[in-house]
Amino acid sequence: GRQIATHYCTIPRIEFWLSSYLPQDSPIITITITIMAMMQAATRKVSLICPKTRLNAQILRPLSIKTADDKESEQVNIRSHSAGLPQFLENWTRSTFRQVGYGLVALSTVSFPIFHEIFVTSTLTALTGAYWYVGLRDIRQHQQTIRRNFPVLGNVRYLLEMIRPEIRQYFVESDDEAVPFDRNHRVIAYQRSKGVNATMAFGTRRDVNAIGYEWVNHSLYPTKIDAKEQRVLIGGNNPQWCTQPYSSSLLNISAMSYGALSDRAILALSAGAKLGKFSHNTGEGGISDFHKAGGADLIWNIGTAYFGCGKFSDGGVRVFDPDLFAENSVHAKMMEIKLSQGAKPAHGGMLPKEKISPTIAKARNLEFPVLEDCHSPARHNAFSNPTEMCHFMQQLRTLSNGKPVGIKLCLGQPEEFCSMVKAFLETGIHPDFITVDGAEGGTGAAPPEFSNSVGTPLVEGLTFVHSLLVGVGLRHQTDKSKSKIALIASGKVLTGFSMYKNFALGADVCNAARSFLFSLGCIQALKCNTNTCPTGITTQDPELSWGLDPQYKQVRVANFQRASVESCVELMEATGRTSWATIQPHHVLRRVGLGISKPYDEIFDHLQVKQGELLEAKGPKSLLRVWHNTTSQK
Repeated sequence: GRQIATHYCTIPRIEFWLSSYLPQDSPIITITITIMAMMQAATRKVSLICPKTRLNAQILRPLSIKTADDKESEQVNIRSHSAGLPQFLENWTRSTFRQVGYGLVALSTVSFPIFHEIFVTSTLTALTGAYWYVGLRDIRQHQQTIRRNFPVLGNVRYLLEMIRPEIRQYFVESDDEAVPFDRNHRVIAYQRSKGVNATMAFGTRRDVNAIGYEWVNHSLYPTKIDAKEQRVLIGGNNPQWCTQPYSSSLLNISAMSYGALSDRAILALSAGAKLGKFSHNTGEGGISDFHKAGGADLIWNIGTAYFGCGKFSDGGVRVFDPDLFAENSVHAKMMEIKLSQGAKPAHGGMLPKEKISPTIAKARNLEFPVLEDCHSPARHNAFSNPTEMCHFMQQLRTLSNGKPVGIKLCLGQPEEFCSMVKAFLETGIHPDFITVDGAEGGTGAAPPEFSNSVGTPLVEGLTFVHSLLVGVGLRHQTDKSKSKIALIASGKVLTGFSMYKNFALGADVCNAARSFLFSLGCIQALKCNTNTCPTGITTQDPELSWGLDPQYKQVRVANFQRASVESCVELMEATGRTSWATIQPHHVLRRVGLGISKPYDEIFDHLQVKQGELLEAKGPKSLLRVWHNTTSQK
């Protein structure tokens, strides 16, 4: 073994290391380097008997002139050269696996007479058994080619693939390149939720000359605003049907269902919302006991499966139940009819029956135990066109005794939204608020095609909705507090600037989902759809959710919301504004080219629409073209 080892670069190092701990003539050294020599010899396909003879033959080979046939032969054998992998891995085969396994068996067999230690022998035997078990399992399975071709060692590839996101997040990525939220933004959420001073030293890290850079211009005459007074009265301008208007904070928790989030996460969010005096959207999973226990102002999200306000028909289809809705509406401050969401617009959902616990079944009004998966269709069956939707909204107002009722959507085909607005005008019934969800919104699980390529981003969607409602007189152009329909913007809202920007584009209120998850301790592990969330937030595994302490996390939720609102109010003061309602599109600028920057009302010409002028066949051509080509029944 020593003689063979002298011809390889790795084995003398192993021998040197062993010699530093064991006597020079110890049999352990001889056996170990013999096994290593067998492994390397098997992978390199060289002779164990006389490697020096092979070397001498190479040295004494006479020089010859390469012929055309020789060159052709070299081209044919080009695959024999290394493809970039370490030679040891590249030459590992099933035959090599067996040769090494036989060596391990031999080493385990002779280990006790040599070492006289039962622990050493047991350890070697266990390792040998595990080696053969894993290798034979890899060879016999048919799903993964890598494991079949490279038994045992092929598993390393899948191990590295599994931990790649963590390795990248902690050691590779820069502070401003991660998606969906880079580290700079995550740190802001962490610091504000902990009550830590989130200031920045040594100036901005952003390239202020890059295309896409956005900013606001400050005023020489800053104002002074009380952040606590910056609230939005939703439904207050519709006294004819809204007798219980709701005073909303500028930043609230967006829709996240119990089932998608753990019970402790829901409880922490609800309790934090109560502590900070802002609202918590239930998501379409219904109002759970944990929503109620937290004591927050709840916005009841009513989805296509009517969880908490529906039942199964004789045909097995979920239908709306007016009596059940009236019973549960006492727990909510507002009702939100979900037409679509940004992460997967026009796509239904499914909760596996294995994840439906008794408490989830209770919140969704399902019988337990659940025998089938719980499906949410892509569209409502309580109405089939905009006019019917208006009457459905009015029914919800009546059943809830005059509470605000609104809709949530991710803007899709503009003509369909125009049809909806025309139905508002023809019926005289319109929502008290509209939540505009951007396509950049997140969810626990969605098909990648829908998350990446379906729906309108928030900027385009919000500006279109706001402009159209201004054009028909349902929104006020210069003082948004006088609008009949309030607008709520949802989509990657985290900083005070993102809130300010949404207010400039037409929003009255901002909702955030993932930002509040950061305040709970989310590390962006991107395992929301696996039920293995390490922070116990997006999982129903009690072993994982146990680590989330609602009593402690609720304070962080409230801290983050308060600090975010205060940072937005500071921007209002710096720009000379007196309220969120007076922020206009020209207050936010964006660099659109080298040395060229424009305010948003020049980027989107439909933002220049005057109040009510669409009804007079006037206004920006982009709006007129869509407005005149639709009907209320489309």
